[in-house]
Amino acid sequence: MEWFVDILDFIGQQILNVPAYLIGIITAIGLIALGRSAGQVIGGGLKAALGFLILGAGAGVVVASLTPLGDLILAVTGAQGVIPTNEVITAIASEQYGATSAYVLVLGFLVMLALARFTPLRYIFLTGHHMVFMALLLSVVLTVGFGEELSWLVVLVGALLLGVIMVVMPAFAHPWMKKITGDDSIAMGHFGTLGYIAAGAAGQLTGVRSRSTEEIRFPQGLKFLRDSMVATALSMVLIYEVFVIWGLIAMPEETITIFGSADAGSAVMAGLMQALQFGVGVAVILYGVRTVLGELVPAFQGIAEKVVPGAKPALDIPIVFPYAANAVLIGFLSSFAGGLIALGLIAIWLNPAFGLALILPGMVPHFFTGGGAGVFGNATGGRVGAAVGGFVNGVIITILPALLLLVLGEFGFANTTFGDADFGWFGTLIGVGLLGGTGSGVVVSILIAVVLVVAASIFQKRVVDRGWVPGAKRDALLEAKAAESKAAAERAQA
Repeated sequence: MEWFVDILDFIGQQILNVPAYLIGIITAIGLIALGRSAGQVIGGGLKAALGFLILGAGAGVVVASLTPLGDLILAVTGAQGVIPTNEVITAIASEQYGATSAYVLVLGFLVMLALARFTPLRYIFLTGHHMVFMALLLSVVLTVGFGEELSWLVVLVGALLLGVIMVVMPAFAHPWMKKITGDDSIAMGHFGTLGYIAAGAAGQLTGVRSRSTEEIRFPQGLKFLRDSMVATALSMVLIYEVFVIWGLIAMPEETITIFGSADAGSAVMAGLMQALQFGVGVAVILYGVRTVLGELVPAFQGIAEKVVPGAKPALDIPIVFPYAANAVLIGFLSSFAGGLIALGLIAIWLNPAFGLALILPGMVPHFFTGGGAGVFGNATGGRVGAAVGGFVNGVIITILPALLLLVLGEFGFANTTFGDADFGWFGTLIGVGLLGGTGSGVVVSILIAVVLVVAASIFQKRVVDRGWVPGAKRDALLEAKAAESKAAAERAQA
């Protein structure tokens, strides 16, 4: 039986854990279903995989440029606590729970396909690394709740929960995704979805009369800032240099060490280079997204027609970045500010009262989830929505990991935790449901799965399928205002 575990582990870790492979395979299958030639299948699959690798390369550049900034901010502010990092806790937990999570991952993917085929939730979750993260989280929580001797039960319940969460969250986020993209071709496949939905709702409440971030009017001398790549790089240059100078004043030796520099001057220039690299990374991400969409969406029609009729691919969060590049930067900065405010709230109140750990704002999760929240907030509330939505997301991804850490702390992972919103609420909910023992834990877990599927199915039929548009009131107001302005201009000319 060990060989079977090895095969499942290989599939889970070496194929499903690599989004580029998964996207390429799915694209090739879709092209085969559409009756394309062998050359078109190979070319389309490779191009889609390359697009995702380009996206990943851009993300790597962004992460590399943000790491020194995060270290510098922690150094100059003297903050101490836990920085949520999905990759770190996955590496730690996989040593003990890797085999179990491989079973959960493969079976969970099959459960997702079955749910997509036989329920109204026709979404195929294609963000491979997030599948792995969630499978491991569920394996840890359920193994501790049920015991290692009931590993078969862990696999069955974990697969059910994983398959469920992969179809229900894209459904709940889909009205906002349709608003962002302007069509119904792709869905959101990222476990920060609660934060994105909250951002969209916050934008709708606060930005009724606010125009889009992409309509920001710059003075004549600042027209160059209309180029999102230039604006993003310049903003990061200002942020980086402020903290570099602060660091050189407060703790020069440590600041120079962070950048591996020889002196203060080279540290300043290193900060400039890292900021410019951030701009490069964002540009690469946007190009990769366009490449993936160009191949995957047409090919996915074949899968939708043959395997899961009407299914939509649920893709990673950078897929929305090209739709509102300015909102990405606004959401990122606002999310980071929200994380700082929430950190203060925990330190002053929640830590003394409830023992919640201090969750430090990590630059990487705040960029990706905060940037996505900015796009969602902008779709319903314009510039105000992007800022408020990003801020709300920052609070969410600070408070929820702190709650999850209360559960994970019992499992020996108290120094780190999962960072994105859905890991927080879903893991905590499942963990609390297991407190009553194995029997009640199974019942509660199945009940959670059923409730989520039923709620998402109702939402899909009554909200998504009926065409509800988030922020419709704002759209009407802006259209009326534009019509009035146009009429006034015509009267003035007459």
